[in-house]
Amino acid sequence: MEGVSGRPTRGSPRESQEMIELQYLVSVIDDKTNSATPDEMTAIRAFNERLKAEGHWVFAGGLGAPNSATVIDNRGGEALFTDGPFVESKEYLAGFWIMEAADLDVALKLAAEGSKHCNRKVEVRPFL
Repeated sequence: MEGVSGRPTRGSPRESQEMIELQYLVSVIDDKTNSATPDEMTAIRAFNERLKAEGHWVFAGGLGAPNSATVIDNRGGEALFTDGPFVESKEYLAGFWIMEAADLDVALKLAAEGSKHCNRKVEVRPFL
């Protein structure tokens, strides 16, 4: 099934009163840590409240700096723990929303609003 965007509208179906809601990960992309201004935080909180009121909210959160990450590889005989991010990059995942939406078009619209409120780029991906 495709939406108006021409992209598939797949995701993990979750039934909600005769309507199937799909879940989407909206990743917030930034190039520095703890960079949100007080005005941006106020806008983000207001957007979160709106998501809750409209039934799109599942979960959201900000993440620590990439240097606070630990990569764990337990594919071999013993777990290997490595400090730091999996990939060195100028931009990284600074936070995220998990949203429910009827289709990808709705998720993209919500993500565009989220991008405006947090003043950052975002990436949208459906849960399978």
